[in-house]
Amino acid sequence: MRLRNKPWAKEKIAAYPQYIIPQPEQYKGRWHELFSNDRPIHIEIGTGKGRFITEMAKMHPHINYIGIELYESVIVCALDKLIDHDLPNLRLLNVNAKELTNIFAKGEVERIYLNFSDPWPKKRHEKRRLTYRTFLELYENILVDEGEIHFKTDNRELFEYSLVSFSQYGLVLQYVSLDLHRSGFEGNVMTEYEQKFSEKGNPIYRCEAKYRKPM
Repeated sequence: MRLRNKPWAKEKIAAYPQYIIPQPEQYKGRWHELFSNDRPIHIEIGTGKGRFITEMAKMHPHINYIGIELYESVIVCALDKLIDHDLPNLRLLNVNAKELTNIFAKGEVERIYLNFSDPWPKKRHEKRRLTYRTFLELYENILVDEGEIHFKTDNRELFEYSLVSFSQYGLVLQYVSLDLHRSGFEGNVMTEYEQKFSEKGNPIYRCEAKYRKPM
């Protein structure tokens, strides 16, 4: 993804601490206080411009959503959507996903969404893929028992790699589609990338993977 520099992004992020939470580490173990309820928390890693997480928050007001995006120049687009809609069940974090265990306690998150993650196609970059085993371990450390990962991509190589990675780690594959938009799956919310790729005729791959209950 080619990023356009937005030198004003940092200042805008700082102006809306009620939406993009500064110092999210202070809420570790008590995110229910920020949302003022005990409803389930779902997070999206790599939330991009925010279409998916915003639409999900509107459709499911009984779920608390947190969108995580590393790049300031991208997350400001998601911020604009949140400013427009002022959704009480959606907040954003401008952090690196590697910091997840500093931000969430074990069992605070029920589901993780990975949508159109960078495929990092070169073998030497395998450890950067968000479905690599060290990331799967990271997710396990914040998810509830039997927590879920919902994964979408247009990259077949990454999808095949991820299915193997999930299985080798011990996750249970509950749903696998090699052509999501022709599968009859209901309730799909498209990201900006998903719409662009599907309009070009590219199939969209999707799976749901569930962690096994600890023995």
